[in-house]
Amino acid sequence: MIGPKFVEMAANEFDLRRTVESGQIFHAMPYGDGWQILVDRTPLHAEQRGAKLRVPAGLESLAREYFSLHHPLKSIYAAFPSDPFSRAALANCRGIRILKQPKWECLATFITSPVKQISHIRQMSFGLRARYGEKIPGSLVNAYPTAARLAQTTERELQKCRLGFRAKNLRATATAVASGAIDLESLREKPTHEARELLCQLPGVGRKVANCVLLFAYERLDTVPVDVWIERILRAMYQGKSTILELERISHRRFGRYAGYIQQYLFHHARVSKTLPA
Repeated sequence: MIGPKFVEMAANEFDLRRTVESGQIFHAMPYGDGWQILVDRTPLHAEQRGAKLRVPAGLESLAREYFSLHHPLKSIYAAFPSDPFSRAALANCRGIRILKQPKWECLATFITSPVKQISHIRQMSFGLRARYGEKIPGSLVNAYPTAARLAQTTERELQKCRLGFRAKNLRATATAVASGAIDLESLREKPTHEARELLCQLPGVGRKVANCVLLFAYERLDTVPVDVWIERILRAMYQGKSTILELERISHRRFGRYAGYIQQYLFHHARVSKTLPA
């Protein structure tokens, strides 16, 4: 029986575990029969029961938005390519949804991601949260530190969180955001190409990181972040020697308006199965 503090909500075509383990976020914590995720400063405890999601009463709207339960998964599945690797990715990753993350947290996290495995990005996230993040009642982890807080640190201090060369970029971008040199909220109203150009002006933000932020924080579902895995997959699929930018354009053209979803499934399938297209 469901207790008075929790409610069940419809969650068709959704796999909670696959979604939180698919390399989009790095601080989800196993909790009870589900997961606890700190969404900005709100602890969200979610458990799945088939096509139902069990969440704290009053947080249904937050869960619906964060887990993107409004995305048309059936239409997205219909847009998947017909090659064997893509069909295997769809079968093995079915139910993954693109999360809608807090903008600053998403940007900062992916600035720390280059040349790092998911486990290492997770360690850096926990280190930053522990040292500089606000304690949140009921949360298993601290909030991700604000841009203003990180702007007050030094590069040497950030190095203690094992950021390496990323410390300089993270602090510089935090300073830009905290000072108002860039307004992350205003990017919502800009066309994708303009938002990408503005993001790429920030220290530590190249096209791949910018596309991650556009996909995971701004719901630009046609963007394709080309990391090492996606580069290998696309080169194997298309048997070409295209540049990274050309690969991005090819995938955008062939995958269409849901290219970001398709790349996420291809990425997670390749990473978990340790296979590439034949």
